[in-house]
Formats: sequence, structure tokens, C-alpha cells
Amino acid sequence: MEHLCGSELPFWVANETLHTDSPDLPVCFQLSVLSWLPCVYLWLACLPYLFYLQRNNKGYIMMSMLNRVKTVFGLVLWIVCWADLFGTFHELQQGKTQAPIYFVTPLVVGMTMLLATFLIQFERLKGVQSSGVLFIFWFLSVLCAIVPFRSKIILAKSEIGITDKLRFTTFYFYFALIGAELILCCFNEKPPLFSDVDTDPNPCPQTTAGFLSTVTFWWFTRMAIKGYKNPLEAKDLWSLNKRDSSEQVVPKLLREWEVEQAKAHSAEDQSTQALYSKPLPAGEGNHVGGESSPEEVEVLLSKKKGPKKASFLRSLIKAFGPYFLIGSGFKLLQDLITFVNPQLLSLLILFTKQKEAPTWWGYALAFLMFFTAFLQTLILHQHFQYCFVTGMRLRTAIIGAIYRKSLVITNAAKRTSTVGEIVNLMSVDAQRFMDLTTFLNMLWSAPLQIMLALYFLWQNLGPSVLAGVAVMILLIPFNAAIVEQMQYKDARIKLMNEILNGIKVLKLYAWENSFKNKVLEIRQKELNVLRKTAYLGALSTMAWTSAPFLVALTTFAVYVTVDKNNILDAEKAFVSLSLFNILRFPLNMLPQVISSIVQVDLELVDRTNTATGKHAEGPVPNINMVKLGSLLAVVGHVGCGKSSLISALLGEMEKQEGDISIRGSVAYVPQQAWIQNAILRDNILFGKAYNEPKYRSCLEACALTPDLEVLPGGDMTEIGEKGINLSGGQRQRVSLARALYNEADVYLLDDPLSAVDAHVAKHIFDQVIGPEGVLKGKTRILVTHGISFLPQVDNIVVMVEGRVSEMGSYQELLKQNGAFAEFLRNYSLEDIIEEDGATGKTLFYYYQDSIPFSPSCRQISIISGDLENPRGRSVRKRLCSERKHVEPDPEKKLPKVEKLILAETAETGRAKVFWEYAKAVGPLLSLFIAFLYGCQNAAAIGANIWLSQWTNDAVGNGTKVDVSTRVGVYAALGLAQGVLLLANCLLSKAYSMLRAARLMHLHLLQGVLRAPQGFFESTPTGRVLNRFGKDVDTIDSHIPDNIDIWMRTFWYTVNVLIICSALTPPFILVVVPLMVFYWWVQRFYVATSRQLKRLESVSRSPIYSHFSETLTGSSVIRAYGRHNAFVLLNDMKVDENQKSYYPGIVSNRWLGVRIEFIGNCIVLFAALFAVIGKAHLNPGLVGLSVSYALLVTMSLNWMVRMTSDLESNIVAVERVKEYSETKTEAPWEVEEKKPSPDWPSHGNVEFSDYSVRYREGLELVLKNLTLSVKGGEKIGIVGRTGAGKSSMTLCLFRLLEAAGGEITIDGVNISEIGLHDLRSKLTIIPQEPVLFSGSLRMNLDPFEKYSDGEVWKALELSHLNKFVSNQPAKLELECSEGGENLSVGQRQLVCLARALLRKTRILILDEATAAIDLETDDLIQSTIRTQFEDCTVFTIAHRLNTIMDYTRVLVLDKGKIAEFDTPTNLLSKKGIFYGMAKDAGLTQ
Repeated sequence: MEHLCGSELPFWVANETLHTDSPDLPVCFQLSVLSWLPCVYLWLACLPYLFYLQRNNKGYIMMSMLNRVKTVFGLVLWIVCWADLFGTFHELQQGKTQAPIYFVTPLVVGMTMLLATFLIQFERLKGVQSSGVLFIFWFLSVLCAIVPFRSKIILAKSEIGITDKLRFTTFYFYFALIGAELILCCFNEKPPLFSDVDTDPNPCPQTTAGFLSTVTFWWFTRMAIKGYKNPLEAKDLWSLNKRDSSEQVVPKLLREWEVEQAKAHSAEDQSTQALYSKPLPAGEGNHVGGESSPEEVEVLLSKKKGPKKASFLRSLIKAFGPYFLIGSGFKLLQDLITFVNPQLLSLLILFTKQKEAPTWWGYALAFLMFFTAFLQTLILHQHFQYCFVTGMRLRTAIIGAIYRKSLVITNAAKRTSTVGEIVNLMSVDAQRFMDLTTFLNMLWSAPLQIMLALYFLWQNLGPSVLAGVAVMILLIPFNAAIVEQMQYKDARIKLMNEILNGIKVLKLYAWENSFKNKVLEIRQKELNVLRKTAYLGALSTMAWTSAPFLVALTTFAVYVTVDKNNILDAEKAFVSLSLFNILRFPLNMLPQVISSIVQVDLELVDRTNTATGKHAEGPVPNINMVKLGSLLAVVGHVGCGKSSLISALLGEMEKQEGDISIRGSVAYVPQQAWIQNAILRDNILFGKAYNEPKYRSCLEACALTPDLEVLPGGDMTEIGEKGINLSGGQRQRVSLARALYNEADVYLLDDPLSAVDAHVAKHIFDQVIGPEGVLKGKTRILVTHGISFLPQVDNIVVMVEGRVSEMGSYQELLKQNGAFAEFLRNYSLEDIIEEDGATGKTLFYYYQDSIPFSPSCRQISIISGDLENPRGRSVRKRLCSERKHVEPDPEKKLPKVEKLILAETAETGRAKVFWEYAKAVGPLLSLFIAFLYGCQNAAAIGANIWLSQWTNDAVGNGTKVDVSTRVGVYAALGLAQGVLLLANCLLSKAYSMLRAARLMHLHLLQGVLRAPQGFFESTPTGRVLNRFGKDVDTIDSHIPDNIDIWMRTFWYTVNVLIICSALTPPFILVVVPLMVFYWWVQRFYVATSRQLKRLESVSRSPIYSHFSETLTGSSVIRAYGRHNAFVLLNDMKVDENQKSYYPGIVSNRWLGVRIEFIGNCIVLFAALFAVIGKAHLNPGLVGLSVSYALLVTMSLNWMVRMTSDLESNIVAVERVKEYSETKTEAPWEVEEKKPSPDWPSHGNVEFSDYSVRYREGLELVLKNLTLSVKGGEKIGIVGRTGAGKSSMTLCLFRLLEAAGGEITIDGVNISEIGLHDLRSKLTIIPQEPVLFSGSLRMNLDPFEKYSDGEVWKALELSHLNKFVSNQPAKLELECSEGGENLSVGQRQLVCLARALLRKTRILILDEATAAIDLETDDLIQSTIRTQFEDCTVFTIAHRLNTIMDYTRVLVLDKGKIAEFDTPTNLLSKKGIFYGMAKDAGLTQ
């Protein structure tokens, strides 16, 4: 430095700087270091910054006043600096030689000012509205100029006065200008031209926020205030930033994934020479299956290890890594700064020891502590922001990728995983990835922090540290031990899902108790696991809380005992304590991060596997060409591969050999109508433009016009998910209308006539499909069970077990006298082909993923009855596994309102809900628990005060006082704290809170099972499941944790404030305003964040419902080529969800910065007051108060977060309570009215003046029925759709309670006895065969009342014994969810077996013969005729031929009895019944 400054100007003078009460820096130091520091910064930052600007061009900004002023000031600054330089040259000419520094510094500073001016303009051209780089530069410049500013004034005041007038003046010019630049830098430029901000209705202010606003998240304040004033709504949310939206994020990932695959492919090809090559799927080049190349599918899965597999993870890293790394950079900075404060603390304690040190040291240290802490806060939250945004993009990308994949997934792969699993993949696992990104940096940051902490500790205490570290390492496993209770929860939800879907059957059979016990059994296991978790949790909490203490204890004990000369003074003790506290976090996080990474890693592998799969083939028939424009019928028994044929034509089946080609476009009507949750019109248009006349004619042809009059909003009626508010027949017709409207060349119709009434089927065949229909001249392939239409088709294919057995026209096949002729002969009475509505097949549709024989692509759809009226919904409960995590809101308009109502009530009575919970826990127990928390904290304070006393021994006499007492008491206090904590955890988490959880679930379950049928019709299953899943889970595990952490942080904060105030009373003056500010910030945050969470969860369910809808309808979507539209729809839904998620993240950052600022202020004041009261405070107490204050930031932050979490979680208690208090149906058993065990012995049923309605305020469905039926009569019930046929059966079982009149069975009025007594004495074979997952045995006899012999007998009579005895498991055959591994016909037979087992006097058949081919139907009819000969039988029939030999037939019309007589009499009357028989071709 001497060369630069010359000998007169020394660089550093210790006596002038450190050891004086008014310090000053030497001129040389000011001129060199202080002037160059900002310059060096700017030149270093400039290159990377220019590179960044070049890459991220946002368009240029118009020259503004602000910009002009900034530029002019910059140039003036340059001139000022050069004025200095020329002044020096001038002096040279005068002969005064100046030191070289006077030439160098102005030159350097001047050049830098030019650079800054250039940057101002360059940023304007690149569209930067506010510059961080320049802000920091101006800030540094001002900071460095303050010292000379003060020195020059001191100099001017002194006796010497100012000698260097020129430099004095230029400096103050310079200072004023950089000050002005700094202030101007805080203002924002206008947004660049043509940016989104101008077009967007509600842009996110982040894009236009200035540097300061970005760093402190000030731009969020507007929303916080808005949310505080009144609850936020969806319209208040900002639009998503373009760079976070699906349209940018998903393609980015897909591009990287394609690159990955291409690499893997090239590697694959070289190694295995197309080991997995496979012919393109059917109809390639048509719209089918062309979306994903099948090879990729194979490569993905190839289990044989190729040289290199495409790694999904690698593509994720490539797509989102760079952005994430910026966050990692911030994390690194933050880690380093963390260690500055303990060093400053040690200096502060040293300072309090030295009585003669100048006071300004103390103030400097206090402000430095504040400043580093504040800097740390800002940097940390920037890091979090980057991480969370990366997480959010990951989720968007993964959901987008899974969705796109699911649209092109092969059926084989689809069969390997249920819809529920795939939806789960999307909901849970995408979420896991998102959560992981926040902690990913801990992988390298934790080891780094641990190493740094150990280094500083070693310096402080030497090798004794190792003892402490050993203890820490021993405590790690405690934190890692966490058991999984997931599997039971899933099992319970799955069972609940089945119960809710089959609730009607449970009620009809009076099986609720059996299933309730099954649920409670699982629940008990789940609670046992939770209890185990609570024990482990208590241990780990104890370990985690006592860790710093135990470590400190061992370290200090070892330190003082190892060597006589080791004296534990305040500086060593408290600096070590603060370092141990820093250590605690990384040590704890590491095991957690590693375990969650392992989890995600497993899921990644699963993910890629789920994405594809190769599977067993279905039977694909050998078929030759269908003539252009002809109508081909495909017939055959259940499960012979008819649907598989259609699937094969669509390219949905795996092909083994041969090929299939379809010319032209395809329209497809699947066997189960697939209906979207949208308005009816959109379901028919399916993305085509609306054309009034064409649309009307489609409705007309499909007989939908009369239905529209019934629906509340005509064709604008919103259809619930899976068409829940349409009857089966209507759904099928809508599906047909969709095919009609989407004009195509080839129509594939998979049994569309089965779900409609006979007369409607005839209408549709004549108007649409038949030789005279709208579609004549198009190629049509029709799968059918109906015989009556066969004479009118051009060609018939007869299928047997997946092979074509015969083919030809109707006449040809009759002549051939083969299987077909045989088949016909069986069903033609007196050589008249029994036209019994070919259509006989009722409205009755089933859910099946695949029949065991034919892995066809059946949609999972819902069953339905022919009920057009609203209660008809019950019949169509969903039986679908995918409801697991979805809260479906079928009527889209409703849930919003409902949710908000929920929100409001939760708001008013928050205290009430807490009280509810406290009551469940036990009020006295709750108080006692709170008291224990207080005690535990008192022990902790005690231990630390004792430590500060101990450290003062050293100051007193420099020798050791009785070490063993010191160590002993310290240990005792610490142990007391640990033991109290353990007792508390066990008491609260393992005992009382679990008890509360058990009771709440029990009440909820009872409430739901006792609810009347109406409740299930008006409440979507998903919403109930959500209570059982998410809300119960919240009560089980989240609320106890929240309360625990809240209590601990609350007491901790109270401690800090007490200690600081006790040591330095003026502290109280500061605490009050800080706490007011804290309370104020917290109210703003909680109000806003709760509403954001709610919006987020409301907008989340549509993603999943839309996704599961897409999965079930993927073959339809592909057949119509609507792939891209659906992808866009999904992207929109995801973006809508992220729109509320993003402000949620930011609200946490906003809160963090503000709360931590309060914490930093506490540190500042604790230190300041320690400096002020230095005279009467000993170093131990200073150490105590400041080291406590350093930790308070964390606990303040946690406390707000926990308050907010608790507030949003406690709502679960209320939601569960709401359902456990639903209105119940009549009691299950009425003791005093119990009928005799053998009732009903005759089976006489009488209706007298009986009326019924579905719900209050609806029309009567049955009006004043009066009829009496004698025991043993067989009654057929017929009538048009909606005449009230099914209602009659519901009345017998009291699923509907009478509105007037009564029903008596054998003289007992059924409304007086208990429901179970009644229902267990009647038997019904319901419309939809509902099976529950479990053994076949359990499905037949859940209460295990019957012997195996009786069960086999029933199976024999229901013609199932052959099938069952061929199964290896016999009666223990596992039925999958909804019985999907049995064909529909078989399921129907299982229901028949149930009825045979119960064998009661009264049997009700509800259209049970729906989806069965005629043979099976005959079997059932004959079994019923023989086995139930002496019983009273009511049959609701669509196939009139089944009831032609009944005793009497009851014809209902609009809820009244129209005709009631023997079939022959009715036919001769030529009334309604005659008309129906004529339509069915039973009479001439």
C-alpha cells in the first residue's frame, strides 16, 4: 500500500481506529478500500449479469423521465470523478506531487460510473423494470462514502480546517449524486412494450415489482390486506405467471423426456437390435393409438436391463435444474452467514468482560448482529421462493405428463393398475415431488452446516466436542424411526368406498352391522399403529428437544473434567450453545430428507412402470372384411369376446397377429355409456360446432326429446359425474346421439340397445341403426343380445369363445343349421321368433373393467335404474375405486356455495370448535396438559440460568468451584425437562388425543351408516369419503402435532421475553410494540392464508375428477380424436389450481420476512440493552439473554404457521361432527314390537291407501295404492319408465317412508317394527349386482349364519357351482372391488345365490335379468319358479315374456294402478299391457 499512498498517508493506525472513543479511518484506507469496494463488486457482477440479460430479453422499455434523470446523474458522477483526476494533474503542473492513489481512485471510480450508466440504458433495452445489481451497487457506494463524509466534517471542525477545497467540494457533489441514484433506484420503470401485463385482467404484481419489493415480498401486501378485509374469492387471485403455466412447463419436460428416450433408444438398438420392436397398433395412421409410439412404451418397461434406460428423473433435472440451482446458491450464502452470529456473540460477551473497552464496540456489534440476521432472513426466503416455485413447476409438469400419458396408455397397462391408483399417482406422488424440492438442498447443506459448526466448536472447546457429537449421532435413529400407518388407512377408505357405493344393498339386506364391525376392526389396527407411532414420536420429540441440552451437558462435563485448567466461562458456554442449536436442525433433517428421497425414488420407478405395460392378450377373432355401407350384427354368449372385437377395431387391444384396417373416421358407442360432467348439450356435441337442425334431428332419432322435458334445465342441465343424474337408458341414448352428431364413416355400436326399454329400442333401431335409419349407407357394426332385429341386418357374425363360429346373412345361417340356428330355436316359441324385446335387457349396466375371459376395454361405468326422477340417483351409486382422494362436486355450482357456507360457520365459532375438541380430549386433561408444557419450559429456563451462574464462577475467582454440583444440578434440571416432555407427549398424543380420534371416527361411522337413503343420494360419495379419509386423518395425526408444536413454541417465546425483560427491564418497552406488530401481521396472514388454502383445495378436486373421468373414457376420447382438447382442459384445471397455490407460497414468504424481522429486532434490543447495562450485568447473563433471543426468530415463525395450520385443520373436527349428527333413519330394532321369529309365515302383503314421495317437497311417486296379495302369488309389475315400479320395492323395505297409508305383511304393520327386523325377512335380487371385495363366501353370507353345505347348495341352484368348483380357492375365491373379476352375468347369479340362501317368504326381483343372455335368463327364471314356489314373488320386468305365466300383473302408470289382473285377462282388455306386449312382439 505504501507505493500507492506514499509514506505520509499510513494505511492503518490502530490507536486512531479501535482503541478510542471517537474512531476514524485513515485517508489512505478511505481512498483505497472504501472507494474500490463498490467498483470491484460492479465489475465482477457485470459479466454474468450481461449474459443473463442477453438470455432473458423482455422487450424494451420506452425512455421515461426517471430513466433520463438516472442517466444524466450517472454522467454527472463521471464528470465529478474526472474533475478530481484533472485537479490532481493540475496540482502536478503546479509542482505539488501527489501520491499515486489520487490518480488511480478517481480513474477507477469514473470508469465504474460510466459502466453503471451503460447498464442503466442496457437494462432499459432489455426490459428490466427494477435492477437489483445496480441497487446493491448504489447502496454499497453510499455505505462506503459515509465514513469519508464524517471524517471530512470532523476535519473541517478541527483547528486545521480544510486545506483541499476542490476534493472537499467534489466529494459532497459525489455523495449527493449517489444518494440520489440510490433513491431513484427504488422506483420502478414502466413495463416493457407488448408485455402481458397490459393484456392481463389481473396480472401478478411480482412481474412488475421492484427489487426491494421482490426481496421483502412487499408486492404481496395488497392481497394480504384484501384477504383480511373480506374472504378471498377465485376472482381475486392473480393470473399465473406465464413461466409457471402448463403451456410452458409441460412441453419443457416432455422435450427433455423425448431427448432422453431417443438416447435410450439409440443405445437400445445397438445393444439388442430391436428386441422389443412390435408392429404398430391397429389403425395406425388413423386417429387411433397414433399418439405414442408403442416402442417407447416397451423400452420404458423393458425389465431386462438395457445398457441405458431413459431416466425420468434425469429429464426432470434437465428441465428444472438450472432454476433450482439459483435457489441452491442462496442456500449456500445463507449457510455461511448463519455462522457469523455465534462469532459476534462471542465478541459481545468478550466486550462485556472488558470494562474499559469503548462503548461504540458494543453498539457496532449489536447492529452487526441485527444486520447479519436480517440479511440471512432475506436470503433464506429467496431460497425458499426458488425451491417452492420449482416444486410447483414439477407438479404441473408431472401431472401434465401423466395426463398425456394416460390418454395414450395401452389397455393392457391400464388393467394392471386401477383408476384409483393412477389418480393417486397424480395426487399424492406429484405432491411428494413438490414437497421434496424444498428440502433437496439439505442433502449438501446439512453436511456443510455440520462441518462448519464442528470446526467452530473445536476452536472453542477443543476435542471435548467429540463427546457431544457422539451423543448427537446416537440420537439420530430416534428421529428416523417412523412407522407407516398408511396401509390400514387405505384399506379402511377402500372399504368405506365400497360401503358407500353399495349402501343401498347393505340397507336392503340389513347388513350394516357386519360391515360396521369390519370397518372398526381395521380402524382398531390403524389406531394401534398410531399409538405405536405416538410412542416413537414421543421418544423422538424428547430426543429432539433434549438433544442440544444433552450434547451441551456431555461436552461441558467432559471439558471441565478432562483438564484442571479448562475453565467454562460465559463466552465458551453460550457460543457453544448457539452453535449446538444451529447443529440441531441439519442433524434432524438429514434422515428425513434421505428417507423421503428414497420414497420418491421408488415412486419414480413405479411411475415409469405404470406409464406402460405389456400384458396377456384377449381373444381376438379372425374376421374378414365388412362391406362398405352394410350393417353387421355380432351375437354370442356373455363373455365370448364381442366387445373385444370392437376394441380390436379401435386399436385398443394388443395384437398377436394379422392386421386390422378401418377406412375413414370412426364413431364409437361403448357398452357403458361414458358421460362427462358437463351440460347435456356439450356431451352430445363433444367438441363439434353447434348446428341447430342437425342437433334436433339427432335428439329426435335417439328418442331424447321427451327426456329433455323432464330434466330441470332441458339440454343445458348439468350432468353429474359419470352421468349420475341420468337413468341408464338416457345415458346410453346420449352416447348414441354423440355418435350420430359426430358424423363418421364407420359406426361401432357396442350393445347400445341393452339399456333401454323395449319400445325405445325398437324406435332407435328403426330410426337410427336399421336399414331405414339415419345411418343407412354407413358401415355399422352392431353388437347385440336382441334376437328380434337380426332378420333386418345384412350380415351376422356368431362368436364362440373368442372365435368366429359362423358368418352370413340371417337366412343363410338358418339354413346352415349350426350353432346359431340351435340358439334361435331355443328361443323361438311356436316358430315365431320371440321378439321379446331383444331388447329385454334392462336399464342395467354394470361396472366392469374386464370380464375374466375377455380383457376388453369396458369402461368402468355406473349402474343405473330406469328412474328418471331425482331419487333415481341412489340406484346409480358409483362403484369405482377411483373415488379415493377425490372430492367430487357433481353439481359444479353447489360445492362452491357449500364450501363457503362451511367456511363461514367455521369462522364464527372457532372457539367453539376448539372447545368441541377439548371436550373430546377431556376438559380437565386439556388444562393439565397445558400446565405440563409450562413446567417443562420452566425446567429448561432453570437449566440455562444455572449455566449462566456456573460460568460466572470463572469470573469470580478464576478457579473451579465444586464442579460436580454444577454438573449435577445442570443435568438434573435438563433431565426433568426431558421427563416432563415425555410424560406430556405420552399423555396427550398416545392417550387423550387418540381417544378423541377414536370417538370421533366412531360417531362419524355410526352417523353415516344410520343415515337414511336420501342422504346418500344428495351427498356425493367423494364428499363423504373425504370426511373418512382426509378429515379423520387430520384428527388422527395433524391436529395433535399442531397442538404440540404450537404449545412448545408458545412457551418458548414467552420464556425468551421473560428472560430478556427480567435481565434488562427497559426491554419491556420494546416488547409491547413488537408484539402488537406481530399480532397484526399474524391476523392478516391467517385470514388470507386460510382462504387461499380453501381455494386451493376447492380447485384441486376438479383436476382429479377430470382425470379419473378421462381414464374411464379414454377409448371414447381416442375414437373421436379429442385428445388435444382434453389435454388443454386438464392444463387449464391445473393452472387454475396453481393460481391459488402460488399466492399461498408467497404468503408464507411474506409472513416469514416480517416475523423474522421482529425476531431480529428482539436480538438487536437484547444486545443493545446488554451493552447499555454492561456495568451491572455479568457476562453469563448477557450470553443467556442474547443466545435465547437468537433462537426466538424460529419459534415466532413456527408459532404463526402453527396457528394458521391449527385454524385450518381444526375445521376437520367440525366437518366430522356435522356428519356424525346427520338425521338418522328409523331404529334398527324396536324391542317391544319385535315380530315372532317365524314371521312372515304366509307372505300376505297388503297396501292400503299407500302414498310415498322421495323427499320433502317433491311430488308423490305412488298415489293412494290399495291392493292385497295372497301368500304364494307371483306378481309381475310393469309400466313405462318412471311409473314408480322400483319405488314399490323401496317402500316394502322402508327405504322410503310412507307419506300416507300403510303396508301390512301377515297382519303386521311394517312401519312399527325395527328396520333390521323387517329387512332381514324380505329378500331382493336388486337391479345392479353389487359385490364387495372379499371372499365369495363373505359376499353370500357376511354374518356366517349358514353352513358350507347350504352355501354350496345355493350355488348349485344358481348354476354357479361349476364355475366356483373350478376355482382353486373354491368358496374363498377373492372378489375384487365391485366384483370386477366376475362377468356381469356371474355377478347376477351370485345375487340369486344370496336370495336362495336367505330363502324368505317374500322375494322381490328388480329387473334382475338385465345384462344376461337369454340362456342364463332362462336358468334364473326356472330356478325362481321351482325354488320359490311357495313364496310371494314380485317381479319388475322389462322382458314381458318372463311374467306371462304369473298369477297377476300390476300395470302402474304415473304412480297409480292402471290395470291389475291375470295376464290373459289383461291381453283381452286391449289396454296398456296389451300395447306393451304388442311392442315386444308377444301378440299379434
